[in-house]
Amino acid sequence: QVQLVESGGGLVQPGGSLRLSCVASGFSFAHWAMDWYRQAPGKGRELVGTINSRGRVTKYADSVKDRFTISRDNTKNTVYLQMNSLKLEDTAVYYCAWPIGSEVHWGQGTQVTVSS
Repeated sequence: QVQLVESGGGLVQPGGSLRLSCVASGFSFAHWAMDWYRQAPGKGRELVGTINSRGRVTKYADSVKDRFTISRDNTKNTVYLQMNSLKLEDTAVYYCAWPIGSEVHWGQGTQVTVSS
């Protein structure tokens, strides 16, 4: 059974940082690219970024480029999202995702709230 469990969300002031984690189980994690998405209130789900299976290639949405960093530790079946210089508009539920063909497996999400 595939499971993706995110953690690390919370309340942070503008300009602050958070690191999200996503622990995967039920599939060969080291063989697959992984994604991070987010969904802000009243908006659709947005792709934040992606990392390839070995962690050597990452791509980011323009809205987070140079502020967010995705990394992974295949020995721990974990993918991370380091978020720096957070802005009010980064407030959202953040999801890690395992895309496999036309199917996507989702975690339950973790809330990130940026507020002063």
